[in-house]
Amino acid sequence: MIPAKPQGLRKEEMVKEKMSNVVKCEIAGRTLSIETGRMAKQAHGSVYVTYGGSSVLVAATSGGLRDLPFFPLTIEYRERTYAAGKIPGGFFRREGQPQAKEILTARLIDRPLRPLFPSEYKEETQVYCLVLSSDGQNDPSLLAMVGASASLLISDIPWDGPVSSVKIGRINEEFVINPTMEEQEESELDLVVAVKGNDVVMLEGSTAQLSEELVIEAIKQAAAEAARINELQIELKGLAGREKRQSEIAVAVPEDLQGIIDKIAFPEFEKVYGNGVKNALSEAGEVTVEAAVEQLTGKYEHLDDEVQLRKIISNAVHDAEKSFVRQKLLVDRKRPDGRADSDVRKITCEVGVLPRPHGSALFTRGETQALVAVTLGGARDVQRIDALMGEYTKDFMLHYNFPSFSVGEVRPARGPSRREIGHGHLAEMALSHVMPKEKEKFNYTVRVVSDILESNGSSSQATICGGSLSLMDAGVPVSDSVAGVALGLVTDGDDYIILSDIAGVEDHLGDMDLKIAGTRTGITAIQMDLKVEGISLDVLGEAIERARENRIFILDEMDSVISKPRESLSEYAPRVYTITIEKDMIGKLIGPGGKNIRAITEETGADINIEDDGTVVILSDDAEAANRTLELIELSTGKPKLGQTYDGVVVNILNFGAFVEIMPGTDGLVHISQISKDRVENVEDVLKRGQHVKVKVTAIKDNGKIDLTMKDVDQ
Repeated sequence: MIPAKPQGLRKEEMVKEKMSNVVKCEIAGRTLSIETGRMAKQAHGSVYVTYGGSSVLVAATSGGLRDLPFFPLTIEYRERTYAAGKIPGGFFRREGQPQAKEILTARLIDRPLRPLFPSEYKEETQVYCLVLSSDGQNDPSLLAMVGASASLLISDIPWDGPVSSVKIGRINEEFVINPTMEEQEESELDLVVAVKGNDVVMLEGSTAQLSEELVIEAIKQAAAEAARINELQIELKGLAGREKRQSEIAVAVPEDLQGIIDKIAFPEFEKVYGNGVKNALSEAGEVTVEAAVEQLTGKYEHLDDEVQLRKIISNAVHDAEKSFVRQKLLVDRKRPDGRADSDVRKITCEVGVLPRPHGSALFTRGETQALVAVTLGGARDVQRIDALMGEYTKDFMLHYNFPSFSVGEVRPARGPSRREIGHGHLAEMALSHVMPKEKEKFNYTVRVVSDILESNGSSSQATICGGSLSLMDAGVPVSDSVAGVALGLVTDGDDYIILSDIAGVEDHLGDMDLKIAGTRTGITAIQMDLKVEGISLDVLGEAIERARENRIFILDEMDSVISKPRESLSEYAPRVYTITIEKDMIGKLIGPGGKNIRAITEETGADINIEDDGTVVILSDDAEAANRTLELIELSTGKPKLGQTYDGVVVNILNFGAFVEIMPGTDGLVHISQISKDRVENVEDVLKRGQHVKVKVTAIKDNGKIDLTMKDVDQ
């Protein structure tokens, strides 16, 4: 007799159980779980994050030292369609290039992580986020943000986390943490807040013109909840964290080099600082590099390669520039272009600058210029998106382009970059909250395109300003003007200065890029990136209030050119007409195999879209064609009226009379006795199939049959 196996886990299951570590906490009434040791164990750090029915696997890897002037960090966020029980569309039926949502989420993950790597760390690093399950309610992008931090935290990759992110909404004047997709549709706030310790490190979202005070309160509440997730990650690190590796350096930099470079560079920077020329500091840096290379060639034995020496000197000159500019800002309170800390650069606004587009504007602020054009279309022009969280359509789109000539560079023109997609999304969020909501009054699809013609800081905010102007120029009934401004921050830990309307060099060498757009009433979009480990809520509140003051100033400049939408659309814009038919008439309007609707569009050239509720939207560039389309639709869907005369077509001839179609799909009988006042012996002697005749309805019977007459009707 074979003895029974002991109950419980098998040996390999016991090992597996022992290797796996899970931490959990309740967030907004749902369990957030972070697990490691069960999946992707060859990565340097991996976690499996679940929240409700959504789950994301995140793996962090790093290796391969790169001698680069920047940190080679790549974030990949990919949504597997099987996560929602779907098969991808398209010919190949598999996932391809990342969609806009995936690119935007990758950028969202990158921004709070990047500042927390050591400045000397230059190994190729990748954080890969895979959405494995989606319940359609809990946004997996939030799980990916938490998982990215946790995977780096428990890995041996040097990184000073954790950071955690939550989303906050506002429904019925109450703040809601991590609103579900259904709740988000009712929310007047959609804001993601990332926190390290108690300090905010990243913001992104939009609001329905909420006040600065409410937005700050939302950030406070979200930060407190995110801090709890940080504690959860620290608990996981205690269970499964690895010792951090030492950072390798490609080439040792002599200890005295920076001091030597500073002495050469500072006088060159002093000559041009404050003159307001965009590239003045970088050109002074180039002079410094040449002087330093000449002076230091042969000084260091291990730097006998001139190319390597030049690269190290260039990096040191960059550090010198950063140190010089920050000192000028913090100590002297003097900006590179001579402005005061709260000054906005000179603004010029023009509208109607392009003759044929439906609306256009040219917005210039300092050396940043955006040309923005608006196109109006119909219902068939909406963007249809098959997203993991469900299918939806967009009737308002904003696309941002950044051609290389805008910064005096040469670069191949390819598809939109991640940066272009991100900037366009921010501008679209800012303007979407003033777009008309009532389709009965404005049933258009709207596309806004911004081409940046010059750039020296904050081109996304120039896009918002130009977009608002161009929408008004197009006659789109927006509720308010919208303006945006970017603010910067420089801090040494003890002192700080907030800078309004930052130029490129201030963005590059500063510690914060805070973009806020809105109306006179409140904020419509906000985005913040930091290069330091965090910013206190007090400093953030001061910056947000400064942004409000700057925004009002910009709105005054914009409103002096155009303060409300034009009363009529451009003569080149299509016209939209809307009528409503009974639901049971939809099939009749379409006709068998689309015969009726196709005939109408072929005759008039109008674009016709029929909604399930019986709403019919007609789009046409020709008013006469649109009126004819309305007439044909009414004929197709109306009911015959007793005593009414109709233009009909003979569709069938019998011995006792002829059937005449008086409306698409509706015909009646003209008895042989009703064809003429004179006696008719043979119907075919008078009527032919396809012949157009005028007839009058003489009877509509209970069974729906219609009697017609041609007597007493002028033909």
